[in-house]
Amino acid sequence: MQGDTGSLHTPDGLTLHLRRWPAAANAGAARGTVQIVHGLGEHLGRYEALAQRLNAAGWHVAGHDQRGHGRSTGPRGDVGQPQALLSDLSAVMDHLRGAGRHILLGHSMGGLIAARFVAENLVPNARRWAREVDGLVLSSPALHLGLSLPQRALLRLLKPLMPALRVGNGLQPAWISRSAEVVRAYTADPLVHDRITPRLLRTMVDEGRLVQRRAARWRTPTLLMWAGADLCVRPAGAAAFAASAPREVLTAQAWPELFHEIFNEPEREQVLTQLLQWLQRDQRDQRDQPPAQA
Repeated sequence: MQGDTGSLHTPDGLTLHLRRWPAAANAGAARGTVQIVHGLGEHLGRYEALAQRLNAAGWHVAGHDQRGHGRSTGPRGDVGQPQALLSDLSAVMDHLRGAGRHILLGHSMGGLIAARFVAENLVPNARRWAREVDGLVLSSPALHLGLSLPQRALLRLLKPLMPALRVGNGLQPAWISRSAEVVRAYTADPLVHDRITPRLLRTMVDEGRLVQRRAARWRTPTLLMWAGADLCVRPAGAAAFAASAPREVLTAQAWPELFHEIFNEPEREQVLTQLLQWLQRDQRDQRDQPPAQA
């Protein structure tokens, strides 16, 4: 596997596994950094192909395995405190941030966490972990989990009684992509797991609702792309966000036939082209802005 690795220790004693992919030397001056936030049950190493494409376009790529995932420590599929994933993201950002623009790219649960992170700056007295970013990319974000009434009732029961109970997340590997090769690699990956706790599930539900409530006030340039044939999360969550967020900051693209992992679908080149064009356009728009006044 390519890229530089490292680690970061959290205040509650966990070790977060870090990875960096530097921009290609022949791409000219680096445009900035794309920080990837991965989804539930997976890890950052699954984004190497995406990182290499971004490297070739002049972007550094970096990120971490979220707590309880991949090579980071912590109970598989658990969150600890409700704000822990957001605090981790902030600490990793401080550690990795360099010169140039800083873009967050979150997929699925990572898209939810990245969106929630950006949403914190929309209110006064933001939490200590809040940081400004230059842009946000959301890939099939988990803004609507589609829990049934029995599932919601079970969550209300288990959250106070057994918040750290690790159970199967109910997601099928075949749902992630229409590519049999992608599904085989996912199934064979020893760093992939299918665990989730009521505490993490409750966090995802609550944070998704908060992001939707703040969508109308959105001010960070955002590219939102989602899979119309998604069975892992409800596409309606992304569509609702797209309908509420201001058009001047949001570029929204639905891919009706695609499964959950849009960067791992047979049509990945179309998705990558959309991403790279948005990154170039967003950077150009920023250069066209007048300098800030003191």
